[in-house]
Amino acid sequence: MAEKIEAERRRAIEVPISPSIPSGEGTVWADASSLLGLACNDLRDDELINGENFNLFAAMSALEIMDPKMDSGIVSTYYSIDEAIENGAAPVPLSFDRTLDVQRIIDIMDHLLSCEATWHKGGSLAQTVFSSIYLMRPERTSSHALLHSYCRVIRATSNAVVSAVSDARTNEEEDLFTMTYGLPLKSEGDDKCLSMLHAVEEIISRQLRACKAPPSKKRVLEDIEPLQNNLDLEEGFCKALLCRLRFRKHFYHVLTCMRRPQGKGLELAKKHIVSCLSELDSMLKSGEFLRSNNACGTLEDGIEDKTTASGCQPIGFDSTLNSRSATPTPPRAIKLFSWKKAVNYFQKLLHDLEILCSYSSDPVFESVLRFVVDFQKFQPDLVARALVQLLVVQDGRLYGRDPMFAVICKDALLPDGAKNHDIQKNITVPQLEQLAINLLRVLCTNTSWQRRKLGKILQDWRIIYVQLELAFKKEYGDILRSSVDENLCIKICKHILIWVEEKTYWIASRFLTLGFELDLYSPSEYCMAYWYMYVILMKLAEKTHIKMMMSNETSRRKTKKKRDFVRDMGKDHQIPPAVLLFQCYIYVAEGLMLMLAALRNEHKVFLSLGPFNSEHERFIQHFELLQKACLPDNVSYFSFRETTIHARFSTISVYNCFKDAQRIAKELRDSFANDPDRIAELRRIEQVAEHNGIALNLICRLGTLDPSLKVSFEFTHHPYLAVAVVKRS
Repeated sequence: MAEKIEAERRRAIEVPISPSIPSGEGTVWADASSLLGLACNDLRDDELINGENFNLFAAMSALEIMDPKMDSGIVSTYYSIDEAIENGAAPVPLSFDRTLDVQRIIDIMDHLLSCEATWHKGGSLAQTVFSSIYLMRPERTSSHALLHSYCRVIRATSNAVVSAVSDARTNEEEDLFTMTYGLPLKSEGDDKCLSMLHAVEEIISRQLRACKAPPSKKRVLEDIEPLQNNLDLEEGFCKALLCRLRFRKHFYHVLTCMRRPQGKGLELAKKHIVSCLSELDSMLKSGEFLRSNNACGTLEDGIEDKTTASGCQPIGFDSTLNSRSATPTPPRAIKLFSWKKAVNYFQKLLHDLEILCSYSSDPVFESVLRFVVDFQKFQPDLVARALVQLLVVQDGRLYGRDPMFAVICKDALLPDGAKNHDIQKNITVPQLEQLAINLLRVLCTNTSWQRRKLGKILQDWRIIYVQLELAFKKEYGDILRSSVDENLCIKICKHILIWVEEKTYWIASRFLTLGFELDLYSPSEYCMAYWYMYVILMKLAEKTHIKMMMSNETSRRKTKKKRDFVRDMGKDHQIPPAVLLFQCYIYVAEGLMLMLAALRNEHKVFLSLGPFNSEHERFIQHFELLQKACLPDNVSYFSFRETTIHARFSTISVYNCFKDAQRIAKELRDSFANDPDRIAELRRIEQVAEHNGIALNLICRLGTLDPSLKVSFEFTHHPYLAVAVVKRS
């Protein structure tokens, strides 16, 4: 039956081929215009047709000799840094007019902030931060204490960020980030940047106090030399400089505190984050003063796209500066963030780091997975993701303190004594520990890379299960069950095997849900995606339930007499709240799958029609990695077709999955009363279930009578559980 449907579909979309174009020697040409036309109609925005050996990054990075945009050696303002200096591109001092000198220093500070934000978001270090001639020649600024100290802290901060991202290795798509191109990222004396910055800050603070001093104290402070010549502007310039210097100081402290082992610097880092955010607010407030007193006249083009608060163009920068000296520097022109956008970026980064610093460092593996996944919902950028990974995984341990075998035993609900058992010396167990560490690292990457990696490691988890099972049978298969210690061995083996299965299905469910979050499924593919999610969640709920029941059975046997144990079995077999939460997802996924299947079968909408891939081929493309890992066993495209081909609204309306999901979600509120994140998730599930239930009833009552009724699916209440929207065309 499936083959017949497929043949009819292919005939319906058969591509008409135009007559052959006259061929040359050894070649035959054909007109592909009709095929290309169908391709254009079938593709959505941002979709791409490519061959198996196509590499987008390589194509984008191709070097074309003598092409001004693609040849790194052809476009540059100066042939060398020395030539730029000789031409007066980076004077020291910046001006002999002290007022203008201060204005220009603030412009350099602001422009460097824009460069730094652009670099963090994927720009090249050589074309952003190190487009500054002052940073390239550190020795030239030694006579200018303010500029010199600021350049030192910029270099030290950049080095700390590169070190964090390199150590985390979470930057496949941002490989450009860690490339330093031989730039002077480290300079002698940069380790003393904070003491130099503190000394300059003290001088400017003293000048600010002198400005604000009442007339009675003015005489005492007359010996303090002003920052610049115009005393009416002194207070404004002092405040503008201080908030920028203090932000730099606190931000450097944030990075160093968060790198302390075992999360011991998180509380201190949190205090510095608060200070950073306060100084950023002060920087924004200083913008009005700087614009009103800028040295470049009236701003005709506005301030929104300017890289400085004053709107002036800073001196001492050239984005093509390193195109000749640093050969790998990409030739592409980089558009820098505006100054306001850069401030917003750092505010977002600091808020993300504040969330990280507030984490309780719970040693339960499931809690860590939840935290990392929830943290990804804030869409953290590369620096924040790297710092999350460096906190969670240190020296092969969780938070640098908890051995992974102990963490696995705790999450598998084994007794405390199991973590010290000799079973961990089994040659396969260290491999399992490494897989758990790799899983945490993968979850800290950006979502697109994360999904690909999760799909690939699924086979590793399936293989480790088989290896553990064989190793445990070989070592403990013939032991005498009477020994207490040997019974513990069997218990550990069973719990670990169930734990591995549970985590394997958890990875599979994360793989599927990321497909929705990344918008990888078209509406015509939602049905198969929700069907696969339903199947995976069923297995995940089953394994989680078994794990919890095994733990409950162990605790009951220890604490109850035999008579009490038999009497209380009914109570102990109640379904745990965590499993009921999975049941909510299962009901919603099942309801969506059946609703979409009924729409396809009765109304002929959301069908997988197109000139390139059949529905079977699209199924393989999306779920091939799950199929290779046999998750679950004996599940295929034909299983999906058998489940959905007979779906009708007359049958699914009798058994309304959405009502069951809504009911369970309400009942679970008391169980998760102390967990605000779970309560929020239950509310989202209730909203999805309620709206879909209403849509289902509306379609059942009006769908067959009103052909103008149109159904679409939106993700307004949940990132991967769709809501049906019914409208009249």
